[in-house]
Amino acid sequence: MNLILIMGGLVLLIIIWLVIDFRLGRKKHLSVAVNLETPILHGDFEIFTHGKELFHDYFSTILAAKRQIHVLFYIVKDDAIGQEFFAILKEKAREGIEVRLLLDRLGSWKIKKQAVAALRESGVQFAFSNRIKLPFPFYSSQVRNHRKISIIDGEIGYLGGFNIGKEYIDEDPLLSPWRDYHLRITGESVNFLQSEFLIDWEKYAGEELAGQPAYFPRLPKGAVRQQFIPTEAGQLEDYFIRLIRKAEYSILIGTPYFIPSVAVFAELLAARQRGVSLTVIVPFTADHLLVQEASFRYLRQLLEAGAEVYQYKNGFYHAKTIVIDNKICDIGTANFDQRSLYLNKEINCYIYDPNFIQRLRAIIEKDILDSEPLTLEILNKPNLKRSLKEQTAQIISYFL
Repeated sequence: MNLILIMGGLVLLIIIWLVIDFRLGRKKHLSVAVNLETPILHGDFEIFTHGKELFHDYFSTILAAKRQIHVLFYIVKDDAIGQEFFAILKEKAREGIEVRLLLDRLGSWKIKKQAVAALRESGVQFAFSNRIKLPFPFYSSQVRNHRKISIIDGEIGYLGGFNIGKEYIDEDPLLSPWRDYHLRITGESVNFLQSEFLIDWEKYAGEELAGQPAYFPRLPKGAVRQQFIPTEAGQLEDYFIRLIRKAEYSILIGTPYFIPSVAVFAELLAARQRGVSLTVIVPFTADHLLVQEASFRYLRQLLEAGAEVYQYKNGFYHAKTIVIDNKICDIGTANFDQRSLYLNKEINCYIYDPNFIQRLRAIIEKDILDSEPLTLEILNKPNLKRSLKEQTAQIISYFL
């Protein structure tokens, strides 16, 4: 009996510590987070939806670099494509090209010390971002740098949903083919991506480079009107609400994880009430425990409100996009979930170009053809196992 009481007391103390750690850590994070968005910029954009095509282009661009290679990823895995990526970076560094690589500490936790040492020995400048640290180890373990951006020679940028690992090039049989959206960017827009990378590099590598003109060449204006929105510490919620409120007749959301905040979900329901059509695309197959069950309570209410929900069945759907009235589209690194809304560092690209949006709509329409409608009949069919998972997911949805 005494042992049970002692164990119960320890569990209670751990829970209290976790709550205090998280709340104080979040308060500090909110106090230092800077709200930033670019003015309207003009760039040129290509969009990739398959990993093999993206990485053929991406690796070729890196191999052609003449001055600098700056890379930030959430996940790089210690597998064949990750090793190929590292080999290319080491080759370029040995050529005398400036190579800087920043990886999220937990997202890329499988990268071994030997691999990091080999990169540095070859001349690659390497750092981990968002390490777990005191005085708030639990909170800092939850705040991830989810951005995936690369800048080559200050002239070519990449931004989107792909990380580097075998699943992203269709070599994981459970998640293949992998469907995602990733942008290749040229024109004046690239300067801002460079600036964002250097801000993160200074924070985590301790090297201040943002003021150096060599990193910001004079770039021509492109044809596509857009702006970048980097977010952290809850800033994304306000941007999503503002987007939804702009909708006059249609909203389309593509996301691997549909777990909105209370405020964002209320705006979606309000949009339906004012007659705005709403379409949501999510995966049929989940890649993480409970994320699908966490979405069901929201999707059930959307279906009751007259929205359309599709489950993508031709592989795994990891794309992150919002399209408003065919006038604005959002492509970036943020999922439509509470982790992206409140915890992660993200960066999204808002595009205001009818021609690009038409191209994106054609891609999305193909994805809908590769999907099946989710219905209330399916969601409301009695299923004890799913119901228990839904209840569990609801409790921890903030961290999924």
